[in-house]
Amino acid sequence: MSMAFGRRVAFHRKKRGYSQREFAALIDRSETWLSQVERGVRTIDRMSVLERLAEALDVPLAELAPERTVVAASSAVPPAAAALSMAMVSGDVLRAALSEPQPVDLADLEAHSDRAWDYAHGCRYDELAGLLVDLLPDLEQAGQHLDAEGHRRVSVAKTRAYHAAAVALAELGELAGAWVAVDRAIRAARDAGDPLLMAEGAFRLAIVFQAARRYELAARVATSAAGALGGLVAQGEPAAVALHGALHLQLAMAAARSNDADAAYDYLDTARRAAEQLGEDRNDYHTEFGPTSVQLHEVAVAVELGDAGRALRVAAAVDAVWLSPERQAWLLIDVSCAHAQRRHPEAVLSALSEAMRIAPEQIERHGRVRELVADLLRADRRVSSEVQELAARLKIQP
Repeated sequence: MSMAFGRRVAFHRKKRGYSQREFAALIDRSETWLSQVERGVRTIDRMSVLERLAEALDVPLAELAPERTVVAASSAVPPAAAALSMAMVSGDVLRAALSEPQPVDLADLEAHSDRAWDYAHGCRYDELAGLLVDLLPDLEQAGQHLDAEGHRRVSVAKTRAYHAAAVALAELGELAGAWVAVDRAIRAARDAGDPLLMAEGAFRLAIVFQAARRYELAARVATSAAGALGGLVAQGEPAAVALHGALHLQLAMAAARSNDADAAYDYLDTARRAAEQLGEDRNDYHTEFGPTSVQLHEVAVAVELGDAGRALRVAAAVDAVWLSPERQAWLLIDVSCAHAQRRHPEAVLSALSEAMRIAPEQIERHGRVRELVADLLRADRRVSSEVQELAARLKIQP
């Protein structure tokens, strides 16, 4: 949000006779958080927070935040999201149950399932959609007519394919489809008899809940799954330790987004101990968990809590080479937000441009990125050509 937004918040707060401390308590935020919003230092990119502010100030949302129309103007569903959503609601399961047995090439299905993750981690969503639209029906049909071992292998491949679909759908903002994909993945993992695949499903579900701003549900799912893994973690099973750590990173993010700094950093410490136990960056169950992932989430937590200095210090120490394009882009978005909190527009643009180079399909649909670019457009009438080009690519009108 722009400085103008902060001034409107301050105006309406004073009009209603609240001090910063009183109003911050009313909306369940810290006085520091409110001060940053009113000074234009902190960007608000979650509609739920905007609605809460408007309700507490007793003003229409359109009056408090007219800028939201800039970002909402380009909300068409991208082709990849539409294709994947259609795959989630198709009748392939019923059709598979009623079809005649067909020859199955298990190795080929497994290879395609692995390729889906290459596309997901690479933010190549159009290619992922093209692959999964054909692969998911094949997996549903194959699982109906195999022996026990073949059924297990298909169930594992199906779980991984649906998890990849959930990642893409969540990133593209199609949360209903992402939810369905995770649910199908968890059921397939149960059929495979693999509790760690089921734990990965809980991890994915927590991410979907976070994207839907249901932080209490994200925390509940992550807490339950982390507790269930306790025995395997105690035995030192590396994949279980990695999943346990990744779930605690989700707990840290949910706490930070709920403005509970103490809990957020406690969860980060638990995840850090898991990463130290592993001693290296890994990719068990496609969680990309390890010391680098903990650093990346520390940056994100600090940004959510408005501590731009900490976020930038930690980010400067991150060696992002090991990270997938998806995670590299996440980091750069958080770095952009931290620079925005410090009112460094050139640094914001630099980080966003690099993120766009690395993962364009992810960046073009990211709500926070759109807010940042809209703020750059509003900050100064003498907008640089680079900002104009980025805004044009995101279809944001000045």
